[in-house]
Amino acid sequence: MNETAESLSNKPGVEEPTVAALLSDVRGRLRSAGIPNSGLDARLLVGAALRMEIEKLILYSDQRVDGESVHRVQALVNERVRRVPVSRILGKRDFWDREYKLSAATLDPRPDSETLVGAALEQCRQSGRGTIRILDLGVGSGCLLITLLCELPGSVGVGVDLDPGAIATARLNAETHGVGDRAMFLCGNWTDALWGKFDLIISNPPYICSDVIATLEPEVALYDPLLALDGGRDGLIAYRKIIASAHPLVSENGCVLLELGNGQLAAVSSILCDAGFAVKSVNQDLSGISRCVCATPVAN
Repeated sequence: MNETAESLSNKPGVEEPTVAALLSDVRGRLRSAGIPNSGLDARLLVGAALRMEIEKLILYSDQRVDGESVHRVQALVNERVRRVPVSRILGKRDFWDREYKLSAATLDPRPDSETLVGAALEQCRQSGRGTIRILDLGVGSGCLLITLLCELPGSVGVGVDLDPGAIATARLNAETHGVGDRAMFLCGNWTDALWGKFDLIISNPPYICSDVIATLEPEVALYDPLLALDGGRDGLIAYRKIIASAHPLVSENGCVLLELGNGQLAAVSSILCDAGFAVKSVNQDLSGISRCVCATPVAN
């Protein structure tokens, strides 16, 4: 049986472990704790503790690790065993090939949300417009809005969130990625007090049914903010609020793009149609789930 990182650091007379041995021990401890993807998590945690890119862990696999570094690894592993997500431990998440800082007020971005970014860029390509105005409702870390601003130079955007902590995190990420001068962040309730027209209105709203949240993986239920998860009894409250107020804010040739939960396409499409929108396209994620719906306003 593999020794844990803790045993390696505390056992008298034990030679300093190699990077390879440390990785093996951490992987074993995570696996024993029932942590999914234990191999990847072990590489990420050991790499962070050793301040080493994970690609270099193999290159330096025979290098000895001093006791202080082993203790740093141990501290990170202890958090992961408590089911704190790796992204929360490290305070960052990669999204669309960029790194975004996280906070307790922000949802941990999932790869599924990249589906919405791809759909938005495709809409821009089809329209032939490279410079647009974007509104992101429930901006969180800012990963959606900031990614689009980076991919569409010259475009401008507004991000809205009810939590001031999320606004602060999104603003920091915008500055980090060089789009702070093209992004405005407002603390507010969806579209309240907004005016003007936007070519793209995007949102990854809370869409999980209230009574399902407690059954989610601990990494989600315990560490993602409830405000970003809870979609009410049927998971559709946020969609109703956003869609009901979106029509006056969409430009004549603009569109609304909404991330969807699994199985929500029909219900959200119905809400859109009742509010004067026509569904233009539906995009699936890598698992084949309908993850994003694009709708355009119907002319009166």
